Amino acid sequence: MSTPREDRFNDLLLEYSQEPNASDRQEIEQRLWREYGEERAVLVLDMAGFSKLVQKHGVVHYLSMVRRMQLTTLPIVEDFGGNVVKFEADDCFASFPDTLKAIRCCIALNHAFDDANLLTPDELDIKISCGIDYGPILVVDAKNLFGNPVNRASKLGEDIAGPGEILVTEEAMSAVPQQTDINFDPVRFSISGVEIKGFIASIGEG
Repeated sequence: MSTPREDRFNDLLLEYSQEPNASDRQEIEQRLWREYGEERAVLVLDMAGFSKLVQKHGVVHYLSMVRRMQLTTLPIVEDFGGNVVKFEADDCFASFPDTLKAIRCCIALNHAFDDANLLTPDELDIKISCGIDYGPILVVDAKNLFGNPVNRASKLGEDIAGPGEILVTEEAMSAVPQQTDINFDPVRFSISGVEIKGFIASIGEG
């Protein structure tokens, strides 16, 4: 069931789409950003290798692992000051007040799944891929989020990052302090045919 805030968001979108005057559409857009806009780091986590697992072991196997991923991910995201906006299939969409918290959360998640995998057979091991971007997004009742940072984080987490990788856009990196215990290796990747500069984040040595 929708909330009044969600209903208002959808009403404003419809009003925008039906408004013939460009300046009035701009005012509606500005109203949406005033009421729903936030500046956040966006994390999209994807469970790696799941198409093959579903084909080999079936949907029950897949769903059981998704459920374990959800139960592990939620408290760790919250521990790092983040908010799980939604779980969608084998993905997690979360937002954080800053990039560094999102990166540290991803590192903690990888450690948690690596530890859990020691106790399970290989076919039940969970490996994750993570994408992080930062910027203005529209947030509706903390249960859905929209914007270019969401799209870019999704592309990184779902399509580009490999198992265990944390990919961070250059924009998201701009607010990260230079002195941290995290290593950042520069990398280039393509999002919708556009070359993007970014980084692979990993825990520093020693």
